[in-house]
Amino acid sequence: MTTYDVIIVGARCAGSATAMLLARQGHRVLLVDRSRFPADTVSTHLIHSPGVAALHRWGLRDRLVATGCPPITRYSFDFGPFTLCGTPPTSNGAAAAYCPRRTVLDTLLIEAAAQAGVHVREGFTVHDLIVEDDRVVGVRGGDTAAPVTERATVVVGADGAHSRVAEAVGAPAYRTAPQASVAYYAYWSGFDTDAAQWMIKPGNGFAAFPTHDDLTLLLVAWPHAVRTRVKHDLDCNYLRALKEIHGDRLDGARRETRLVGSGVANHFRRPFGPGWALVGDAGYLLDPVTAQGMTDAFLDAELCAGAIHAALTSARPYDEAMTHYQQQRDTRVFPMYEFTAALASLQPPPPQLGRLLAGMAGDQQAMDKFGGVFAGTVSPAVVLGPPPP
Repeated sequence: MTTYDVIIVGARCAGSATAMLLARQGHRVLLVDRSRFPADTVSTHLIHSPGVAALHRWGLRDRLVATGCPPITRYSFDFGPFTLCGTPPTSNGAAAAYCPRRTVLDTLLIEAAAQAGVHVREGFTVHDLIVEDDRVVGVRGGDTAAPVTERATVVVGADGAHSRVAEAVGAPAYRTAPQASVAYYAYWSGFDTDAAQWMIKPGNGFAAFPTHDDLTLLLVAWPHAVRTRVKHDLDCNYLRALKEIHGDRLDGARRETRLVGSGVANHFRRPFGPGWALVGDAGYLLDPVTAQGMTDAFLDAELCAGAIHAALTSARPYDEAMTHYQQQRDTRVFPMYEFTAALASLQPPPPQLGRLLAGMAGDQQAMDKFGGVFAGTVSPAVVLGPPPP
């Protein structure tokens, strides 16, 4: 039995990135996931330019580009009476966003982690955390018939919205907000767009993102209150909503995949405790309407890996380093969290905000800045004013 510096549970965006960064700093890392890759997962897919900038820092952006994923430099927002279309400001030299298929991106990230020296185990389900003297010291899992035990100084939960690690340690939630919407999507051929497109109308939200293999992700969202009615005949409701919006554009298009989707609660979790930490969706979750999850996962991974490295090398005490990680994370994402919660209602903007947005229409500089709000390169407070206290 090997004792690792860090065991990371969950090998997708946040987990693989955190593992890779820690291994590059010389730490012994075990990365486990119950899936075997390539494997798909429900996702909004969009990596905004700050996330792309992170891939560039890690030497992985060119690998993603080489997979044939189309760059996205324009964002369009249709609010009904007016449309805002702009090019978001760049982030650390990254001008384009990308919408990769998760079968491609997650495999790329796991391979990068393995190349950094991470010990990767696919098809490994964590059954229990090992706790000694009120401190997490490892995991037990793998084959149900013959589970194995692995030990580490820190166990990181990167296992998503329904994190078993977070549940096992009782990570407290705060700044919670109820689930506002449910969203479902499929991939279509013959529906061309070179922009990331959003549309909000009373009772529905829509998105269209170009992805691999000349396909486009077409998403429809409904308020959470009508989820039962929508799911009763999901395919029919999805297609009806798309036809109401896109009309003739669907005549030459073809749906290539089944519908998938979900809704999520909105909350922060305390992302650390004795011997454990949380990263990505396991520690912070918001409605997918602004497609922040993958970008947040990458930026969260850098913060989390930096804090754990500081603790493992005794540069800072563990609690101090991880408290700083939590503070940095919350300060960065809270304005977008509030902005996303407002949009997730899928209702027209309040009169004051509506007038503000309508005033941006036709003003290219203002529309570019609004695109930057979604991209994460412009704070919502700069364009829309500070959030309520």
